[in-house]
Amino acid sequence: MHGIPTRLINTTTLVALPSASSRAGEPRTLLLIVNTVTMGYEYAWVHLTYTLPPAALLSALYFPLWTKLDTYKILFLVTIAVVSTIPWDSYLIRTNIWSYPPNVVIGWKIYDIPVEEVFFFVIQTYNTSLLYLLTSKAVLKETLLAKEDKGTIGQQWKYIRWGGQMALGLALRQGISFVSAGKEETYLGLIVVWALPFLLLLWSLAYQLLVNLPLTCTCFSIALPTVYLWVVDTLALKRGTWVISQGTKTGRQLWPNLEIEEAIFFFLTNCLIVFGLVAFDNAIAVLNAFPAHFKSVPQWPSPVLLVKALLLPAAAYDDDRILGLQQSVARLKRKSRSFYLASSTFQGRLRIDLIILYSFCRVADDLIDNAKDEKEAREWVKKMTKYLDLAYGLAEKDGAGNIIPSNDMNRGQATLYIMHNFPPETQLALMLLPTHRLREEPLYELLKGFEMDLSFNNQKSGKGSSGPIKTEEDLDLYGARVAGTVALLCIQLVLHHNPGTSEAQARKLMKSGHDMGIALQYTNIARDLSVDAQIGRCYVPPPWLKKEKLTPEAFVAGLVTTGKVDDFFWKKVEIIRGRLLDRAFQYYHDAIPAVEELPSAARAPMRVAVESYMQIGRELRRPGYRVKSGRATVPKWKRIWVAWKRLISAAPREERTS
Repeated sequence: MHGIPTRLINTTTLVALPSASSRAGEPRTLLLIVNTVTMGYEYAWVHLTYTLPPAALLSALYFPLWTKLDTYKILFLVTIAVVSTIPWDSYLIRTNIWSYPPNVVIGWKIYDIPVEEVFFFVIQTYNTSLLYLLTSKAVLKETLLAKEDKGTIGQQWKYIRWGGQMALGLALRQGISFVSAGKEETYLGLIVVWALPFLLLLWSLAYQLLVNLPLTCTCFSIALPTVYLWVVDTLALKRGTWVISQGTKTGRQLWPNLEIEEAIFFFLTNCLIVFGLVAFDNAIAVLNAFPAHFKSVPQWPSPVLLVKALLLPAAAYDDDRILGLQQSVARLKRKSRSFYLASSTFQGRLRIDLIILYSFCRVADDLIDNAKDEKEAREWVKKMTKYLDLAYGLAEKDGAGNIIPSNDMNRGQATLYIMHNFPPETQLALMLLPTHRLREEPLYELLKGFEMDLSFNNQKSGKGSSGPIKTEEDLDLYGARVAGTVALLCIQLVLHHNPGTSEAQARKLMKSGHDMGIALQYTNIARDLSVDAQIGRCYVPPPWLKKEKLTPEAFVAGLVTTGKVDDFFWKKVEIIRGRLLDRAFQYYHDAIPAVEELPSAARAPMRVAVESYMQIGRELRRPGYRVKSGRATVPKWKRIWVAWKRLISAAPREERTS
């Protein structure tokens, strides 16, 4: 750690003060013994004071999000950090460029390096890694990849890569000249010559992600631990327990008591850690994004496979798949904050498939809801049905006798139909739908749910509707079609990506998932009473309204009234909303135990997905809560808190029934 071992404040003097009953020489002996013990543990004490507390805090914060891949990632980085640093650090100590006074270290060494210093390589890598993982968890790295062809974008990336390589190469050349001169810049040169070859390699492999990742993931993850270690090192050097040899340092300081060499060292080492993590994530992103190149992805990809992914030419990337993922994430982020938060807790290709499934459902819903009239909306339903017919149809042969699956993204009949019948901004959502992993029945049922929406009369007129919902059973059927089907599809994807569940257990999980979807739809309806009224829809069964002496038309009219409505009416609205929520939590209570029977990799993320949405219902039930702008919202801090809790454990029974 280059000087972080420090001379602690000597409190042992109080112990050694002579007393009236002391024998001559006894206090002096005690002082010598206590000082020897204390000073030998100074570097270890620095770890206890400055490096281990941040490690404990970051571990506690990240623990709910921790995955097996994260363990692999950190172990991989720590191993490289230790193996690559030991020879360099050992050389500096053996050539007396710096040294550690024997009275500040325990005395155990590895190639002349105090064991405390070796531990610093581990703990710095661990802390910086956790900070990066925390800040980058929500980012779907696959969307940050870019195909590099001979066009303008490809040329831009080429210049970016070359620019970084040139800057690092020139800095490396300067470092070599410093070392060759053997003067005051020797230590600085050795730092540069050691660190920059690694940075140059990592930049060349992962420049796309290094540029495209948000600054909070890269710059912040470098800057915060760097400044922190600058401060800690300043406190240590100020006490003078460690000194760089006068003939090998420049003598310049970033601020008083912080040598410029030390500042650059901490900056470059944190750059190395973050660059290494980004390169690892780049490899994982390539593996997950392009199944045409990598048919399967192991839970712990081997170093050989990671290198193979990094060496895949960017010109070979599937730009349609990248764009489709970008559009899907944008839709999810724009349309559902709850599910967007939950999506970040899923992993790998399961996360990608779930996001694409959501995007498909959203596109289908928007095409129908945004149609200018009922005729156009029904036409979209027919086109969606035709698309499913083709996607699940039989494969065909081309002129050369090659079999072409109907959902082949390049030549399949479903793809050709999409290209000719759907708006450009919706096409990729349909093309990327993983129909080979999904049964067709829930998708057809989803379209029947959209048809139920079209049964409302005077759509968008705001005058009310007799609608398709006549009884509570009709509302259950509607919820099953528009939401239960989607939840069922999600469970199918979970089981596909986590094989090993028995057929009987799979049926049980899908039944519970279907019911949970109905619970979420009841919550959605309770939230959106006013929003639905604006387009002339009332999903409340007439018998419920009749009990409150209301009709569907009167209910809708009251909700869309722009002026102040009497409290008497709003009390009735809250009674109806409460009944919808009671029904939602009834379905939720019956289905939630099955979440704990899902495969372990999906269990906690599915809790987050469910609880984040059901929190809307809890907010609506809160006394005095007011729906704003027609929709209930959950504060961002509360969404994060709910997600964090549910990642750790299932909701307690009292919360399930609230």
